[in-house]
Amino acid sequence: MAEGVAKLGRLDIVVANAGIVSYGFAGALTEAQWVTMVDINLSGAWRTCKAAIPHLVAGERGGSIVITSSGAGLKGYANGAHYVAAKHGLVGLMRTLALELAPVRVNLIAPGFVDTSLSASLLGGQLDARREQLRTTLPIGRVVGPADVAALAVHLMTNTAVTGATYDIDGGQQLLDG
Repeated sequence: MAEGVAKLGRLDIVVANAGIVSYGFAGALTEAQWVTMVDINLSGAWRTCKAAIPHLVAGERGGSIVITSSGAGLKGYANGAHYVAAKHGLVGLMRTLALELAPVRVNLIAPGFVDTSLSASLLGGQLDARREQLRTTLPIGRVVGPADVAALAVHLMTNTAVTGATYDIDGGQQLLDG
């Protein structure tokens, strides 16, 4: 990070977007599964922010941090305690950083199902059925795509964005699930 800032002159925008997913009954998860999930999904985002914070603060121009969580960061899901806990942790990280770093804006995106190659690999032969199920049940009437998430992220990087907000971008799935 320091090398990039030295070369380019400043840092204005940071996106903490990394993650893995796996499934398992909470009582059957191994210590290694838990630690790996939390280390990558929660601690990885924290490490990204930690490396960026000195440069954003030193710039004295505000700036933006966008953290990517998941719909699982907003509610519980069976067979994913380690994933859900890590993604919930990102919400707390964002809220704390928004308080500590103002005028740097810190926000969080919580996508639901997004039609990506990762989704295809996780669902395999069930992908088309899932797309159709979402298309017919989601209020938006279509599956959320990477461009939808990217457009929201770009908005959050602008000076017109607020701070300390969580944006669920799931086509309305949270509305249906309650």
